[in-house]
Amino acid sequence: MNRFFVKANKIFLEETVETDAYIEIIDGIFGDCVKEVSSDAKVIDLGDKWIGPGLVDTHIHGFKSHDVMDNDAEGIKEMSKGLLSCGVTSFLPTTLTASSELLGKVAHTVASVKDQVEGAKIQGIFFEGPYFTEKHKGAQNPIYFTHPSIEEFHEWQTQAGGLINKIALAPEKEGALDFISQVTAEGVTVALAHSDATYEEAKKGVERGGSIFVHTYNGMSGFTHREPGMVGAAMTSKEAYGELICDGHHVHPKAVEVLVDVKTPDKVALITDCMRAGGMPEGHYHLGEFPVEVKDGAARLESNGSLAGSVLQLIEGVRNVVDWNVATVFDALKMGSLVPAKSVGIDDVCGSIKKGKPADFIVLNKDLELLATYLDGEQKYSK
Repeated sequence: MNRFFVKANKIFLEETVETDAYIEIIDGIFGDCVKEVSSDAKVIDLGDKWIGPGLVDTHIHGFKSHDVMDNDAEGIKEMSKGLLSCGVTSFLPTTLTASSELLGKVAHTVASVKDQVEGAKIQGIFFEGPYFTEKHKGAQNPIYFTHPSIEEFHEWQTQAGGLINKIALAPEKEGALDFISQVTAEGVTVALAHSDATYEEAKKGVERGGSIFVHTYNGMSGFTHREPGMVGAAMTSKEAYGELICDGHHVHPKAVEVLVDVKTPDKVALITDCMRAGGMPEGHYHLGEFPVEVKDGAARLESNGSLAGSVLQLIEGVRNVVDWNVATVFDALKMGSLVPAKSVGIDDVCGSIKKGKPADFIVLNKDLELLATYLDGEQKYSK
């Protein structure tokens, strides 16, 4: 048995924050959090540093020049390792709208490397598309847009070995409501996205089981006082989660504050929507089939200047909501870990420092700068 303790100035547990405490780790699993240990205990003393839960990115397309849609097993492995430098210990490789054939192949490839990655753990697959509407297409390719098909989804799920645990669609699409009902009954989380739905159409999607609003405010019908639209539905659907990209480009800090105030931090999941240019120099890249320029911290389509994913690292999003006075450090960390994990039903294996869970955690200083990332109690990244 390998048993030791990690001591830190602050330990951000699932429900509380402990000061000057020790977290027990036994064979890669979290044990008790205690104030004192025996004199012969093995201790890693982090001094004035803080320990937080490993971050969970449930919406991420790429990193370090790799993209999920490259359909490259080695690229996904490299992406997994690179994410440790972002504080991410679990993620959902995320697809883009593409041909049904390619999506099936990508699903198979991701599933094939799930147990081979050495960095952030693959906890499922997020299918972002292809059941979207053209008006709010963003950087999704509309030539592949189609209507929801349960038969098509089952083909992808078979190729994924059952690993698809989240799929996004526009709730106003023909057949969408019945599709939502069926796949949620099968244990798959349905998210609402890239949609021109009215408020009522979006609410019907939630009533059928849709439980996440993808990158809230972006790629959806906006809020007005006469037609609240998708944004209004996101704000008033108390049980649904709202994703947010907190890079300062996708959503104004005050709009972030509005959503967090309305939904509470327990229902706002920080995500990155990061593309292959994440962790890379500014310059010219591709997102799917579209040329993208990364400049001044934003990724934009070269054709029309629309935002094309992000280059955000999740620890930066956590730090931003604290710097913007939107959330406390405790809530910000939770919004980047436990909340996204809960949103797709994987909080039993990741998302918090809690007895019995894998010892995936991050080491931070008081400025929320990432210093180290641990998987199963072993340090895998240090700054």
